[in-house]
Amino acid sequence: MDQSKRYANLGLKEAALIEGGTHVLCAYRMKPKSGHAYLATAAHFAAESSTGTNVEVCTTDDFTRGVDALVYEIDEQRELMKIAYPVDLFDRNIIDGRAMIASFLTLTIGNNQGMSDVEYAKMVDFYVPPKFLQLFDGPATNIAEMWRALGRPQTDGGMVVGTIIKPKLGLRPQPFADACYQFWLGGDFIKNDEPQGNQVFAPLKETIRLVADAMKRAQDETGQAKLFSANITADDPAEMLARGHYILETFAENASHVAFLVDGYVAGPTAVTTCRRNFPAQFLHYHRAGHGAVTSNQSKRGYTVLVHMKMARLLGASGIHTGTMGYGKMEGDPTEKMVAYMLERDVAEGPYYTQDWCGMKSCTPIISGGMNALRLPGFFTNLGHSNVIQTSGGGAFGHKDGAVAGAMSLRQAHQAWIEGVDLVDYAKSHPELKGAFESFAADADRIYPGWREKLRIG
Repeated sequence: MDQSKRYANLGLKEAALIEGGTHVLCAYRMKPKSGHAYLATAAHFAAESSTGTNVEVCTTDDFTRGVDALVYEIDEQRELMKIAYPVDLFDRNIIDGRAMIASFLTLTIGNNQGMSDVEYAKMVDFYVPPKFLQLFDGPATNIAEMWRALGRPQTDGGMVVGTIIKPKLGLRPQPFADACYQFWLGGDFIKNDEPQGNQVFAPLKETIRLVADAMKRAQDETGQAKLFSANITADDPAEMLARGHYILETFAENASHVAFLVDGYVAGPTAVTTCRRNFPAQFLHYHRAGHGAVTSNQSKRGYTVLVHMKMARLLGASGIHTGTMGYGKMEGDPTEKMVAYMLERDVAEGPYYTQDWCGMKSCTPIISGGMNALRLPGFFTNLGHSNVIQTSGGGAFGHKDGAVAGAMSLRQAHQAWIEGVDLVDYAKSHPELKGAFESFAADADRIYPGWREKLRIG
């Protein structure tokens, strides 16, 4: 059934829709299945996303038609489809009237993903009008709170030097805490990896008690604050709360040095919001493990990384993993700095929409995945700044002289970039950074040809 007369209006202008402020706009890359017309399929998609189905129903009235989602632009050659969703379609909390990402996903990435006339459809950008934007929680904290704990300036405080203890599974509580202590002697921040929690060989309560003690000892020895991100992810919000309260109680006077990690993709918006609303003073560390199932360039359904980042900021993530933009081991390329800008800036350009965040607190990019000291300068140059949390697992513990030297090499690489000094020249007077060249020789050969002669290494 062709529903284009009701669910499409190609005379609508995007500028007018934005000025009106009553619609969420979504851009998709969509291809109909063979034998189906583009506009008719797009209209069916909009119908299924809002007030319609595949047949006329007797319960439709004039009011219902007033909240139809409308296709307002198509470009079949580019496989581009844009839909305007009235904000009144989206669910609101009965306790406080706030908006929710669960409802946004249900409408915009819901049954329409399995429609029989759609070959594929992937959301590539969306726009939220100011009045609706204000109904989302947004971040309560971000990297500024980490800088405060570390005694740094609240603006341009620079990279937080972090790691992920490896192996991410298999360590018992004491070896895990010992590894934390060693890294903290040179670095700032340690995070649980996403699968870590309350395994039988590493009970959470025992592990957290030992890590809290390791933090105290490292702070006493170095005279510097240290930070830890603890995984509280669970299916049950009550379990998340129990973990969070235990962790804060155990860290005691260092509770402000603790972030809470939530596996936001696999556990979903409910888990993120449970943390955001019950622990607003803690840094909410959004781990996106599993997102590649829908965001990867290989996937033609779901949504893109940029869409994922925008939703994370609306949800209230303090920071989210953004990949390494082609500078580490993960899929990506330098143009993905757009993703970081969408998290950080008050006004940011997406591929199809300019999003004004209307003063919503920024969300911090967390950089991980195959990074080491040698790769950092290029990454920072591409991004244009170094105000990120950077976590290197192998890049720290893979250093030939151990975790402390690995942490120091990361810090030195950052300082070299800040000062505008060539990394090889900086390594001549910084042994930990020089050791990174020897530890990651393949990267050194690729990025810094001639480094062996300059550093007099045979």
